[in-house]
Amino acid sequence: MIINKRYSLWCVILIMVAFSAVTIAQDRSAANAKQRELIAVLQSDAAKGEKAITCKQLAIYGNEQSVPDLAPLLADKELSSWARIALEAIPGTAADTALRNALGKLQGRLLVGAINSIAVRRDVLAVDPLILKLDDADASVASAAAVALGHIGGEKAAKALTKSLADAPPTVRSAAAEGCILCAERFLASNDTAKAVNLYDTVRKADVPDQRHLEAIRGAILARGSAGLPLLIEQLRSQDKKRLGIGLRTARELPGRNVTEALAAELDRLNADRRPLLLLALADRSDSAVLPAVQKAAQSGPKDLRITAINILIRLGDVSCVPILLEAATESDAELKQAATETLVRLPGKDVDADLIARLPQARGKLQQLLIELAGQRQISKSLPAIVSSLQDNDSGIRGAAVGTISIIGQDPEAADLVKMLQKTKDVGERAGIRKALLAITGRCGAKCIPHLKPLTKSSDNELQIIGLRALAIVGGSDALAAVKSAIETAEPTVQDEAVRILSNWPSNRPEDSEAGQALLTLATSAKKMPHQVLALRGYLQYIRGNKKLANEQKVTKIKALQAHIKRPEETRQAIAVLGEAPSASALELLTSLAEDPAVVEEAYSAIVQIAGKDIIGVSKDQRRKVLQTVAEKSKNDRTKQRARKTLNGIR
Repeated sequence: MIINKRYSLWCVILIMVAFSAVTIAQDRSAANAKQRELIAVLQSDAAKGEKAITCKQLAIYGNEQSVPDLAPLLADKELSSWARIALEAIPGTAADTALRNALGKLQGRLLVGAINSIAVRRDVLAVDPLILKLDDADASVASAAAVALGHIGGEKAAKALTKSLADAPPTVRSAAAEGCILCAERFLASNDTAKAVNLYDTVRKADVPDQRHLEAIRGAILARGSAGLPLLIEQLRSQDKKRLGIGLRTARELPGRNVTEALAAELDRLNADRRPLLLLALADRSDSAVLPAVQKAAQSGPKDLRITAINILIRLGDVSCVPILLEAATESDAELKQAATETLVRLPGKDVDADLIARLPQARGKLQQLLIELAGQRQISKSLPAIVSSLQDNDSGIRGAAVGTISIIGQDPEAADLVKMLQKTKDVGERAGIRKALLAITGRCGAKCIPHLKPLTKSSDNELQIIGLRALAIVGGSDALAAVKSAIETAEPTVQDEAVRILSNWPSNRPEDSEAGQALLTLATSAKKMPHQVLALRGYLQYIRGNKKLANEQKVTKIKALQAHIKRPEETRQAIAVLGEAPSASALELLTSLAEDPAVVEEAYSAIVQIAGKDIIGVSKDQRRKVLQTVAEKSKNDRTKQRARKTLNGIR
């Protein structure tokens, strides 16, 4: 049985191998066919634009067979760069040979291009002819040769470049320095450190542009490893901003814990304005010695350095940083306090949360207030028991912080604690904070808060009644609505006015609440105070408009029934808005009637256009045309007239 299974497995493997071989052969065949097509284009009289695209495609499909047709194009001013794209990509020695051969035939820009391509391919056999080009009268050719030799590397290239660096004219010297640096990088990559250091130092001492000096300084430091520290520190202390910049860059790159410790020690010696810059460089090093250095800087020293260190701790810090940050966050300096608090808020880790919670019961004064605020900003729900107990603190700042945090993370049980606190305090500011927190919790927890809020609606304190009613309105539902209706009927005038306002806004949040709709209708038609009638009327119109369960005819019927109570243009406009969204024969008829009122005529015309453009049961096309024609002729609003004409033309 096992033998059969093994035999089957081998069969599957052999089939897969055979299939892969066939696929590869097919791909090669297709690529070769494509190459032949492209070579044929190069050999033809095709336009140069077409040949340029062909060269680009040969970078993908070409092999050594393409080289004989690409090589002549190196001398073509229009196609040389395109041919080099292909030659740089084609594997094998044929492309290298073609580019080397071109060195003795080309001049100027074309020769520079060929040299650049040799640099890309790093053709070792090109070193000797490139060395000859270092003395070329054309500075661009000599410069290209120097850079190419750097890319190729090796002792022969290094020796030639070192000589050129000493002898070359100023126009070539920068390129010779670049070649030396590139050559040094290749020595360094192959662990030939001594040769790399020698080349870097040679460039550092040469008369070359600043950029080359900076590149050589960086290389010399990195090549020396830890032994490069003195040279690195020299740059950090330099008065030259460019050298300082290369020093800061290299400080991020030079590896080793001893380097980190030396740089940390340098923090105490540098000028104050440079310390934050070096600290930022230290923070980018991947080393376990970095965090202690940053923590030390965060604790003492110039304020700018401390703030920089504190900000760094957002990404490097852990729970060990909490004591340092808490101390800074409770200092009197506002900037330090802000930076430390922000870092404490953003410092990652559940262990940080646990540490902050553990400190809360024993904390007092500024620290207690800070911990309470952090619990809210970090949303540490496990801190709620300790925070609730802080509601009874004698310090108003601590009580306020507790209320603020409860508003962020509190749940329905905390609503009960806030209500008790609200009933005890007379402080205006404290009441405002508690009101805000209650509304926030009610928005999160909904109906669970109703039992805790009801005592407020029965309070003899008008302000507490209003807070309770507002919170209940957020929850909604029959219990909340009943409390609002009861306040309208029995409460003091101030509370009654607020209850009416709450009821009038009910449809904005719950447009299909029929109980609220009926309550608003009753109030709109029978309230003793005119302001109450107006508010209720507006609320009821909003209820009609937003209730998706009401059919169009039902909405029109309700508007008609309410007409005797709609006496002001403001509410009439609301009614028109309802009718404009309820296309029906009765709505069109009522809008036509309302258009006779000069105060709302334009609103009525706009609504007529809105619904007359639709097919309406019971309204003929002629009737629709007639009302639209009237609007087009009588409206004083250009936009409405234009809409009316456009709608009229659309009726066929």
